[in-house]
Amino acid sequence: MCGLYSLRRSPEEARRLFAYGEDAVFPPRPRVAPGQPIAIVRLENGKPGFALVRWGLIPSWTKDPKPGKPLINARAETVNQKASFRNAMRRWRCLVPADGFYEWQGARGRKQAFHIQRPDGGLFAFAGLWETWMSADGSEIDSAAIVTTAANATVARVHDRMPVVIPPGRFADW
Repeated sequence: MCGLYSLRRSPEEARRLFAYGEDAVFPPRPRVAPGQPIAIVRLENGKPGFALVRWGLIPSWTKDPKPGKPLINARAETVNQKASFRNAMRRWRCLVPADGFYEWQGARGRKQAFHIQRPDGGLFAFAGLWETWMSADGSEIDSAAIVTTAANATVARVHDRMPVVIPPGRFADW
């Protein structure tokens, strides 16, 4: 599970890596939490485009987004079967720029946070899904979830799940 991540790199560095055209301005953030605006890169007219969306996917068919536990993660193993994610998986994939993520270990009330990042602290991308939800009055909310998978050997020492990481050479494949 990924419930907190970091994006401390500059907007200019993100723009270079993800090749979007907009001059996106966003502050470096050591802790990005569910419900907050997150940066995503999605295809717009066949080209990478930057957007800020809410972290916590609201499926387009939802009648009314309820407060409570948002859909922040989508399990890679079931993303095509779950009604909440199936449409977004087919049509609205995105990249979520990040430079690290947090996982916790320990007993309840004594959990210790571990920040997992590349050895050079550089940028990478999580596999993400996004959707636009429209209210009865026509207002729209763009939202996203991060796709997770079984942990690799490094992360498994801390947690059994992790975000799906897309390397730069595979951005277009996702």
